[in-house]
Amino acid sequence: MFLLFKIYFNVDIELTIVIVMGKKKSGRDEVTELKVSKSGNFSEWYNQVVQKAKLADYAPISGCMIIRPYGFAVWEKISEWFDTKIRNTGVENAYFPLFIPERFLKKEAEHFEGFVPEVAWIEKMDENEERYALRPTSETIMYDAYSKWIRSWRDLPLRLNQWCNIVRWEVKATRLFLRTREFLWQEGHTAHATRKECEEEVLLRANQYRELCEEQLAIPVVMGKKSRSETFAGAEYTIALEALMPDGKGLQMGTSHNLGQHFAKVFDIKFRDRDGEEKGVWQTSWGLSTRTLGAVTMVHGDDKGLVLPPRIAPVQAVIVPIYDNKTKEKVLKEGGKLKKRLENRFDVHLDDRDAYSPGWKFNEWELKGVPVRLEVGPRDIQKRQVVMVRRDTGAKRPVKEKELAKSLGKTLDLIQENLFEKARKFLLENTRQAKTFRDLERLMKNKKMAEAYWCGSEKCEEKVKEKTGATIRCIKEESAKKEGKCICGESSRTIAYFAKAY
Repeated sequence: MFLLFKIYFNVDIELTIVIVMGKKKSGRDEVTELKVSKSGNFSEWYNQVVQKAKLADYAPISGCMIIRPYGFAVWEKISEWFDTKIRNTGVENAYFPLFIPERFLKKEAEHFEGFVPEVAWIEKMDENEERYALRPTSETIMYDAYSKWIRSWRDLPLRLNQWCNIVRWEVKATRLFLRTREFLWQEGHTAHATRKECEEEVLLRANQYRELCEEQLAIPVVMGKKSRSETFAGAEYTIALEALMPDGKGLQMGTSHNLGQHFAKVFDIKFRDRDGEEKGVWQTSWGLSTRTLGAVTMVHGDDKGLVLPPRIAPVQAVIVPIYDNKTKEKVLKEGGKLKKRLENRFDVHLDDRDAYSPGWKFNEWELKGVPVRLEVGPRDIQKRQVVMVRRDTGAKRPVKEKELAKSLGKTLDLIQENLFEKARKFLLENTRQAKTFRDLERLMKNKKMAEAYWCGSEKCEEKVKEKTGATIRCIKEESAKKEGKCICGESSRTIAYFAKAY
């Protein structure tokens, strides 16, 4: 159906305007329907969820992504929580340049060599100007400043963090949030007077990442040191947090590095201690990125789309009015009252769009992973109730208006807990012991994470990678109570987690 208008201007120009009058969108359509299932084609399912839920999209620049407002709102929830956490432990935010002088990177040979394949260079410069890299990480440019700012023990500890973008010229296939040339992250950099303080800082940040992952993202992780070959370039050791994705691959959720005094020596970061002696500082760095949004999508999503843990959901509850022409005004008014009643405690949205049917709205908000849907219609108003629907289980029940705020709070807590327990069960059921190399090969083929004794040999580690495609995700925090046999046959007390990785 369409309406046609003709407009005549004084200059003998006739303009015809056609207005298409369509019906309300109802049910699923190209926008809200996923074309594949999570179990049928996991990779394509992931791409569709990220794009259709409006988290992110591909950019016109090869290897880059656009984080859409809804996706950025989730990242803001994550970053706001973590920012508060680190500020409460003495960290201050700052910002350093995107451009890193080549001479800074070359000062620490191991660090530079570790990033060479990923560094993007600015080739157009003023005459006689040195070459600049686009920030692959900020240790070098920050520590040049630290060498000027730190003079005495009174200047320590120095704890700075920056929220910024990172550029790493990845050559592998682009995957939104998981592998792109540019991404967002936070990177903390601290300087301390003693090794003990440095080690305490490394563990503090690792535990804060674990709290973020498990209590906010509802994703269980295993935590431990990286093997020497997987340790951050220039660090004494790296503590990593690893999560298991539904396709059997490990995903690094955050890392905390003990940099020792390596960078202090290279950048001449010294301080005069209380005893009057000049000493080098001990340093840490730690980071977490927008990769976490990819993890949330993969771990919790289903065949209807995204499923967001309530604590990081931009919209915790959506109110969907159900009405006809006669009851429209009354129902919308009631929806507005409900929103006003709840918005001081919860992130609530009233979907009062008239061009879409309730069924279409249901599908769209399910796709976007909103934890709770609140339905209100004429009969509900009469009964002074709201129909509450959980996104994680689909459970639907009426709730009296006077009990709504309390019931919604309890339901959001239950959803958060249920998502974590479901993910935890998956991790436990899909982490298996491997006693031999053959066991390890079988587990990798079956998309599992393996827990196995490891002798510590890089040669053994390389053989595993070459034959199975798996890497050591991290070394188990607790030492084995009994000595065992590495998958290569050597004796060991070290247990490691093996998995293929993104």
